[in-house]
Amino acid sequence: MINDFIYDIPVRIYFGKDQLSNLGPELKKWGKRVLLTYGGGSIKRIGLYDKVIKELKAADFEIFELSGIEPNPRIDSVRKGAQMCKEHKIDVLLAVGGGSTIDATKFMAAGALVDFDPWDFFDVTKRVPVKKALPIVSILTLSATGSEMDCGGVISNPETKDKIGAMYPPMLPKASFLDPTNTFTVSPYQTACGAADILSHIFEVYFNVNLDLYMLDCFMEGLMKTVIKYTPIAMREPENYEARANLMWASSWAINGFIDGGKRQPWSCHPMEHELSAVYDITHGLGLAILTPRWMEYCLDQTTVSRFVQFGINVFGIDSCLEPMAIAHKAIEMLSNFFFKTLELKSTLTELGIDSTHFATMARKSVGGGTLKGFKPLKQQDVENIYKMCL
Repeated sequence: MINDFIYDIPVRIYFGKDQLSNLGPELKKWGKRVLLTYGGGSIKRIGLYDKVIKELKAADFEIFELSGIEPNPRIDSVRKGAQMCKEHKIDVLLAVGGGSTIDATKFMAAGALVDFDPWDFFDVTKRVPVKKALPIVSILTLSATGSEMDCGGVISNPETKDKIGAMYPPMLPKASFLDPTNTFTVSPYQTACGAADILSHIFEVYFNVNLDLYMLDCFMEGLMKTVIKYTPIAMREPENYEARANLMWASSWAINGFIDGGKRQPWSCHPMEHELSAVYDITHGLGLAILTPRWMEYCLDQTTVSRFVQFGINVFGIDSCLEPMAIAHKAIEMLSNFFFKTLELKSTLTELGIDSTHFATMARKSVGGGTLKGFKPLKQQDVENIYKMCL
């Protein structure tokens, strides 16, 4: 069955090496007082900070800065940014970094226009919707989350040990600058984790009980093959422009809504991983890499096998003459090998020093106290079982 849907993604993308000359004119559409946000300082080490400041000064902007945004961005950073926007009457926010910086900046832009605590956007007892936000522009430095081309973000609260995502149209960036050369210094480890995140965004949609719009299946399979082909190249040759460009563009299209095609199935691995990184503050992509093959094995049965067969044949080139279950298991094995042998990511939670102590609480939160109605419905015990498979 093909569902009705509306697709609208009004984000202006400046893709390529020499696009920063457009930064001043783009920001001027929204005002003159800009809050520049970034993380731990890598943008200074690679020279990007100086380039951005040069463009902003040349365009005569009033510049305010907020640095130190965490890899799993925290609500305190959002609060600080929202307050700065209010105090300095900020017109537009410029996020320079990866998904964490962009995510946090989105909620700063929303928090700047309300008189309540930004955590109310996430608190399960309140869940106040974002109705408006200051304009946001981003400059991407890591291919992973796709936050540069969507309206969502994920924020952590260490006090409550929650990590919660939310998506609201007012937080969609007005424009994003995607220069693959800004990812040349990304480490092999972070490149690998980013690839796992990109693939997971596709898997959450591709592994779906509603098989519709064949063209989108082909598109998703092409995205997966792109990530599988170019990630090892980018890890070996960090300044390979072709590899970095393909990963960067795949990252954006994996989660900008295009591949959804009206599908409304909730995601599975992301809610489970959010609990892992909320409690243990691990890298999001690594958590997804560890969880995903186990989730696939847990979901594999006669009602779901056909999807794994299509995945195995079209993405990994497995012989279609094999028995369906054999193809499915082989496909999961090949994905595991990609994550843990080709990309050399750790394959178990035990290697990260994680045991089963918090699994029950994490599982309950991930299913919202009920059932996670994804590719295969999962109750609390199911999620606990998957966590244990990862030890």
